[in-house]
Order: sequence, then C-alpha cells, then structure tokens
Amino acid sequence: MVRLGRHVRFSIDPFFDAHGPGFNSYASKPAGAGLSLFLELVVELVGMPDPQTGLLVNVSEIDQVVRRHAVPVFTERIREHLRRGEHIGFPKIAALLHAAQERLGDKFGPARVDRLILKLNPFRRLAMETNAPGLLYFSEKFEFAATHTLWNDRFSEPRNRAVFGKCANPTGHGHNYLVEVTVRTSADGPGLEIGEFERIVDTQFMQRVDHKNLNLDVPAFRERIPTVENLAVFAWEHLAGRFGAAQLHGITVWESDRTYCTYYGPQEGWKEG
Repeated sequence: MVRLGRHVRFSIDPFFDAHGPGFNSYASKPAGAGLSLFLELVVELVGMPDPQTGLLVNVSEIDQVVRRHAVPVFTERIREHLRRGEHIGFPKIAALLHAAQERLGDKFGPARVDRLILKLNPFRRLAMETNAPGLLYFSEKFEFAATHTLWNDRFSEPRNRAVFGKCANPTGHGHNYLVEVTVRTSADGPGLEIGEFERIVDTQFMQRVDHKNLNLDVPAFRERIPTVENLAVFAWEHLAGRFGAAQLHGITVWESDRTYCTYYGPQEGWKEG
C-alpha cells in the first residue's frame, strides 16, 4: 500500500464568469484574471501500484480528473457564497471538500481517495479524510529561534561527542525552528477561531521557547535533552486540552528543512501519513 499525493493549483474569479483555462498548471490552471482567488487542493490516493508500470495513478490523470470534476465544485459554490455576501467559514469549506470528495470518489480505478487537503495560505491547511468526512484537521505553522546543546551529564565527554556529534558543542548552537500544530474539530462546528488558536499557541508554547537557550531558560530541559523529539513532546504537553471543542491531533517540529519530528500524543500513538 502506498500513498500518492498531488497538488492541483487553480484560481477563481469571483465576479467574472469568463476565464481562460491557462497553460501553466504549476502556477494555476484555470489561471484567473487580475486579482483572483488562488487555491491549492492536495489529493492523496492510497492503493497498490500496478506491477507492470510501477504507478498507482498517472499524475497527469489526477490533474485532469480534479480539474474536470472537483474544480467546478469550488468555482461554482465559492462564487455563489461571495455574490451573496456570505462568509466562507469552516462548515462551508467542509461542505466544499465533501462535495469534491463525492465527485472524485470513483474516478481513479482501484486507487482510493483517502484525504483532501485545502491550503488556505502557504502556512495553513484544512484537511478531510474520506473515511471521516464529519471531521476537519486544521494545521498552521509557526516559527521560532532558539539555541541548545545536546549533552547527557551521565555520559563521558567522548560518549557525548560520539552520540551527539557537533550538537554536543558546550557553548551551544542555534536553529530557526518551524512548528506545525494540527487540531481536529467537527465539520459542523462550533467553528475554530483562528485568532484564538494562534493566541493559545503563542502564549502556551512560543513564548516559552522563542529566542531562548533551551537548556538554561526552559525549566523542563534542565532534566530533558532538548532534541527535536523532546521539543515535539514538550509542545504537546503545553497545548493539549487548551483548544476548547477542538482536540490537539499532532505536533511537528522542524529544526532544519531536512530534520523534523511529529508527535501524536500518548493516547493515539503513531499514525500513517
């Protein structure tokens, strides 16, 4: 079983019905005219690759199917909401994703549409899993800078340097970290208020670690080594149970563009995807 993801980008002109299809699918197709709404829909399929081709589904076929069947759903409904002056909140976005899922459900042969993710901006996304269309997964990324030293006082100096390498530098070193917080909420509401979500992440986690020496300034890391793994757990400990009706689903911390760790909490264990 493999999971194949494809990003499909398109633009919607809310008040201008005629729009050219465009020729650059990397940027947006349909292309939009002037100031239009740019959207990026991620379609994730699961199944077994064809043994003769090694493909689950040809990605060009995914593009064609999504633009033929799903993009019109977004175009027509978003235009309708905006022309009536309606706010497009999470319940309406959930309805859009569910309608797109129904249009795409049987279009990829034996491959199954497992998840649809709508990127709200480069740092936020809203996801719906097809086996649980009543739930939404909202994710947002934050950044912070911090220094740390990876060192275990119970180890000898040679062992510390063997285990932690350059990160065992006693005077420390810094990272520009990214953390992505994902919460799970009902598609029917009560709606998640993004500003309040950001305030909680800022006060309960970001202010504890941003521009800090993690070993010296954060009490929890006087006993714990501030690895990216332990940072993800630390973030969970300070954010779980604080989002009201929404439940914390996962925390991902990147210490570089090549190294990250995701933690799903002590109750849920590791999840695929």
